[in-house]
Amino acid sequence: MANNLSKQEIEEKVREVIINQLDVQAADVKLESLIVDDLGADSLDLTELAVGFEDAFNLEIPDSDFSHISTVDGVVQYISQRLQ
Repeated sequence: MANNLSKQEIEEKVREVIINQLDVQAADVKLESLIVDDLGADSLDLTELAVGFEDAFNLEIPDSDFSHISTVDGVVQYISQRLQ
């Protein structure tokens, strides 16, 4: 079940979704990376990322929550808290 994941496992899944959705190199996806500025996501990409995270972690992410997350680490922290 998704809520038994360690923080490292969550980070790996988040990175995997970002790499697949944005077609970026793994080396470019760092915890401090800004999803829009560093990884080049546009508004459609952000929507697709949110859906990808929802599918990967079997949870719903309200647009109002996701719009406040700007970094890879922010996504990891948010999902970690939601899965507790």
